[in-house]
Amino acid sequence: MRRNTVFSQILQLICRSQFQKCVDRYDGDRYTKRFSCWQQLLVLLFAQAKGHTSLRDIEVSLRSHHSKWYHLGLTSVARSTLADANSGRDADILKDVFYALLDKCRDLAPQHRFKFKNPMYTFDSTLINVCLSLYPWATYRKKKGAFKLHTLLDHNGYLPSFMVITDGKTHDINVVKDSSYGFPSLSPDSMLLVDRAYIDYRWLYSLTKNRLFFVVKAKSNMKYKVLGQQETPKNNGVLSDCRACLSNYYQSRNYPEPFRLVTVVDPKTGQQVTFMTNNFTLDAETIAELYKSRWKIETFFKWIKQNLKIKSFLGTSKNAVMTQIWAAMIYYLMLSFIKFQTKCRHSLHELTRIVGELFLDNTYLIEILTIPFNRFRAVKQKQGQLALTLRF
Repeated sequence: MRRNTVFSQILQLICRSQFQKCVDRYDGDRYTKRFSCWQQLLVLLFAQAKGHTSLRDIEVSLRSHHSKWYHLGLTSVARSTLADANSGRDADILKDVFYALLDKCRDLAPQHRFKFKNPMYTFDSTLINVCLSLYPWATYRKKKGAFKLHTLLDHNGYLPSFMVITDGKTHDINVVKDSSYGFPSLSPDSMLLVDRAYIDYRWLYSLTKNRLFFVVKAKSNMKYKVLGQQETPKNNGVLSDCRACLSNYYQSRNYPEPFRLVTVVDPKTGQQVTFMTNNFTLDAETIAELYKSRWKIETFFKWIKQNLKIKSFLGTSKNAVMTQIWAAMIYYLMLSFIKFQTKCRHSLHELTRIVGELFLDNTYLIEILTIPFNRFRAVKQKQGQLALTLRF
């Protein structure tokens, strides 16, 4: 019995009937004769796995594997057709596919490392620079183009649970305050970690009224008065832990209730750092560790920029850019699901390299995941040497 390719095995993670519902919701296959939305997704996932950054590279690489098209459900590939599909088809099709796959990943995602069971999120954005003349919708500066990728990272499995793209000039706080961006409603008792760019006292107070906890690095010019001190453990870097309220008239109207200020010493730089939070039950050291874990979203941004193709694009329209980003994040969820399901010892970076090497090979992925990474290249090279035959 012939084995399916690794690509075919990964595609089984997407429910075809659910995918078709997403397509029908936006009439994605309307007036389509050959190159359907499903085939568009196949090509975009192939480009992500193999690291191709141009339409010509994708076309040439896929044509060299023409014998495996039937098993993938692919019937044609042309760079002009792919470019038209990325520009014309609604990117929300892949957006809905992403969130459907996200629900499946959440069921297997490991819990965060803190002892409390509250859901924990970090919200931040990253800037992706582009050429302003090619991407006129991505306005940033007078002669420079860029757009922001805003992400809500779930610390259970470090999965992106919400993503939205704006131009580079959009302030980060506007995304959480303006309902048109679709920022999700978090469950009560959730913990939200943000940096100082999101300090808007009216919005922070809305989190308190909705029974959400937040931890943010306080501004140095914040005017407040101390209401009382909390117990401070010794020899853990905590300098002070107090209850306070805003003393500025207008700011106190936006946040009228008391909050908590925790001041610690950064062990690396020796500088004092003050955190603002509305949680009065966790100890001060845990509050500092919570904000320190906010760095995970910076690691996430760095990882997707280095391992996924989201800095060079196959089209210049906003829809084409969003389509490619949603395809990249679908591929990220696929890899995360495999890691969660198999509980393999490989890191996500190593798993990405392994899947990319074997993407169109007829082998069982589960067998490869049991091989230590330092032996993988030797096994791959040995298989290639045994399969080599020359005929004249």
